[in-house]
Amino acid sequence: MPVFTEHGPGAPDAFDDEVPARVRDAPKEPGDEWAIGPDGTRSWGAHGAAGVLVADVERGVLLQHRARWNHHGGTWGIPGGALRPGEPPVDGALREAFEEAGIPADALDAVATRVVDLGYWRYTTLVARARRHIPARVLDAESAGMAWVPPRELDRLRLHPGFAAAWPTLQRLIGTRPALVVDAANVVGARPDGWWRDRAGAATRLVSTLCGAIGRGFPAAPFGIDAELLWPEIVVVLEGQAKSAADPSTDASLEHLEIVRAPGEGDDDIVAQVERLRALDAERPILVVTSDRGLRERVEAAGALPCLGSKAFRTLLDGPHEPAARTSAGPVTTEGPVPTEG
Repeated sequence: MPVFTEHGPGAPDAFDDEVPARVRDAPKEPGDEWAIGPDGTRSWGAHGAAGVLVADVERGVLLQHRARWNHHGGTWGIPGGALRPGEPPVDGALREAFEEAGIPADALDAVATRVVDLGYWRYTTLVARARRHIPARVLDAESAGMAWVPPRELDRLRLHPGFAAAWPTLQRLIGTRPALVVDAANVVGARPDGWWRDRAGAATRLVSTLCGAIGRGFPAAPFGIDAELLWPEIVVVLEGQAKSAADPSTDASLEHLEIVRAPGEGDDDIVAQVERLRALDAERPILVVTSDRGLRERVEAAGALPCLGSKAFRTLLDGPHEPAARTSAGPVTTEGPVPTEG
């Protein structure tokens, strides 16, 4: 038998073979129906689906035991369900987690989202860390239980097939938060908007733009990570006159943003930040934003990924990313219902 850190039971009829009348006769939410693929494959959620994988360093991951009468009944997966029409996936994931397990959005520290896209249907997993105690409890009729499970115990559970396939990747996303180190002087200089007349003001605008991007998440592709969006640790290095840039707000969502005011040459401090981050976590992907060729060589030699150019970073910041619901620091994803023939 698997060992749970904490378990919350569901309704007794969750172990019945037949759908209870209270569930069968309940009014449906928009989107609560099957999406049918070109080959007849069925996936739950006419507008797609989403869920949340929550991790706690001391208790493990929070899993949902699906009612026996449900699709893939008796398996373990994550809280989640069908999206409503026009609902952003992260919003839907957070809504489902609250409805099914009572998880408030501000209790989550987003790390990443991962998407399974079948063309006619998408499932988004929001991967997040618990920022405070979240009890294992059941608030809906579709769960036989909710439990905090140490990762080593997952092999002893009958997992939802989609979650089982995604778990190795999701576990890696939980483990390490990537880092983004920004050469502010180089990024500001990549756009001829008069920055030279007010270097501190230009740096303030850059930091403000970054703060807005934190709410949306950053594309994962430049980090070489199998995910859609990331909420990395961000270090912005300021030098010279830009050091007098205004501080960002103390909003909790900016917890993973650090402003470093270099006492001397900014390049040296950027290399030092890469070395510091690498010493803290040898496995952490570190991406530096700069177009300075000499600095690129130095930070990559110190263990950073191939650098992202400043113009490309500006384009990324200005890009049309799908707005995500704000948790205290970002969002998360995990695989939902696996397509079934039918």
